[in-house]
Amino acid sequence: MIPTKRLFLLLAALLAVATAGAREVYPLNDGWQFFFKTENDSGNARLVSLPHSWNTDPMAGSRFEERTGHYLNEIYVPVDWSEKRLFLKCRGARSVADLFVNGRFAGEHRGGAAAFTIEITSLIRFGANNTLLMVVSNNFRSDVLPVSTDMNLYGGLYRGVELIVTDRNGLSPLYYGTEGVLVRTEEATPEEVRGTIEVHLLADPQEEATLSVELLSKDDKVLFSRSQRLRGKQNTVQRIPFSFRDARLWSFADPNLYRVVVRFEEGDCRDSVTVRTGFRRIAIDEASGRLTLNGEPLRLRGVVLHHDNAEGGTLSDADYDEDLRIVRDLGATAIRSAVQPHGRYLYDRCDETGLGAWVDLPLHRAPYLGEVAYYSTPLFEQQAEEQLCEIVLQQLNHPSVLMWGLFSRLEPRDERMIDFLKRLNETARRLDPTRPTVACSDQDGPINFITDLIVWHQEVGWQRGSTADLTLWRDRLAARWAHLHSAISYGGEGLLGMTHRELELAKGVPVGTERRQAQFHEEYCRQLEADTLFWGTWVEHLFEYGASRRPNGLDGRGLVTLNRKEKKDAYYLYRALWNEAQPTVHLAGRRERLSFDALQHFTVYSSAGDPVLVVDDDTVAMHRYAPCQYRSDTLFVDGFVPVRVSAGGLGDGTVIQIGNDLRPRSHQVPLRTGGRRKTN
Repeated sequence: MIPTKRLFLLLAALLAVATAGAREVYPLNDGWQFFFKTENDSGNARLVSLPHSWNTDPMAGSRFEERTGHYLNEIYVPVDWSEKRLFLKCRGARSVADLFVNGRFAGEHRGGAAAFTIEITSLIRFGANNTLLMVVSNNFRSDVLPVSTDMNLYGGLYRGVELIVTDRNGLSPLYYGTEGVLVRTEEATPEEVRGTIEVHLLADPQEEATLSVELLSKDDKVLFSRSQRLRGKQNTVQRIPFSFRDARLWSFADPNLYRVVVRFEEGDCRDSVTVRTGFRRIAIDEASGRLTLNGEPLRLRGVVLHHDNAEGGTLSDADYDEDLRIVRDLGATAIRSAVQPHGRYLYDRCDETGLGAWVDLPLHRAPYLGEVAYYSTPLFEQQAEEQLCEIVLQQLNHPSVLMWGLFSRLEPRDERMIDFLKRLNETARRLDPTRPTVACSDQDGPINFITDLIVWHQEVGWQRGSTADLTLWRDRLAARWAHLHSAISYGGEGLLGMTHRELELAKGVPVGTERRQAQFHEEYCRQLEADTLFWGTWVEHLFEYGASRRPNGLDGRGLVTLNRKEKKDAYYLYRALWNEAQPTVHLAGRRERLSFDALQHFTVYSSAGDPVLVVDDDTVAMHRYAPCQYRSDTLFVDGFVPVRVSAGGLGDGTVIQIGNDLRPRSHQVPLRTGGRRKTN
């Protein structure tokens, strides 16, 4: 049933006069009627705005489910547009979307990782109301990536939708969800930048047309300009070489951007598209195996970002801004978009602020026994290649994107999988030869020799072995596989509220408390202090993320809670190590305010100088354990004891209660502090 409230797309002025020769883009984020397929009709439909997910919609149950949902809207299209072409662009639909216009099928898109565009011109009734129905499903399918992940795949139109209106001919919005303009760099030095601007047209010009290109600096100075005529039948792809001198290359310290303006004219047809880009050179130094940016050595300090928060899997621009503020506060220089790309806005902000990005194809294996992440079927392999094309081409113009992630933690089961991964690598290099490919691996064997870069997922010292084994593993890696271009990725769970030693030792199996997580990261940071083998460190993860397959419903490895309100101890460890602009002083374990042991171990993270620790009224000696890590042992008396730490004008502290009723009286001993003694 079509809702009686009709949603008018246009202002009254546009009904009278259509703007000749201008591309128009109209957001279609409001006025959607949502209902589940199992409800049979829209009688009880809920009015929603995009972005939307039924997994976080209170009216739809607010719990993670794999279902099929219907999104229904109505737009008025004026008769003035009968000579135009209309396209519906969706920024993200999880995971399969079918579009119907006025009850007729318009197109399908498989995969929730990327944007897509469908032309709807032939299905539109001009001068009338038109119904749009988007049928979206996040149900598991063995031919749609990802087929294995513990990340909640929130169902729905979880990013925005827009209507694009163009003349009959112009620049194409159909090429893999891009804007039809791709800037390909061939050489980038301060002396000269050169490359090719690749333009995709809607159709072959039927009469003489003109295609013009301008490349402008940040202050609108024209650095390159060219205009060419397209006579008669031409190829719908035009490649225009460009070059200019005295370039400001994009870097973390100077994220300089340029604008490329492409204009098309054919008779009365006019179209124009503007894209932003930056020019830089990311390469691998074969002698050292390290990355370089514009010829300078580069060691990335990265964090892994997932795709939700406490409100669910529909991140707004404001959400991205807040997350990037935390990334900057931590001092990270790069992010990894776990499992799949984030929304375009995130990469726009990375471009502007000088933050590197690793973007993944959703070819990922969840850490469960018997998990299948690769299906050796033509449909699976075809869909994976299609998603890779979308991901690479949609992010191609972003200078912040440094590498293409092809797979993560796969178990090589047969030669067909290896051959398929090699084909993916060849496809990525063909689409974009200027960026390296990368994979995350926890396996031995030939799977590690496919991509240009390899990142080792390491967790020695967490469920098995000791953190001291990390150095042994690294030395063996350097001895046997030093020719690989390696980085490391690691993390451990740290659930807040589970802080007592009794819980850590429950049933003889350590659980992921905040303190155990911090100790794990402390040891990894200490042992990697002088490392020269790895081109980067990737911490898993910056934020907790929703994982309904886990017992507690989330992955607790984040340095920050899912709601972004609590930063764990390990967060401040990396802030002290990485944030060179703002000093850190943090007392670890300050949430654990009830103690059962006389012997107390204090740890302080400080980048503001040697910390001064005061327990009750006594100064306690501390020693430097590792960069920015300071430790001290002391003995407590019973009762409430204030603990304060200071350095460089900064301070932190807490109050600890000693629970004497849980300890034998013989353990009640006086406080000992650096040669001084305090008794009751």
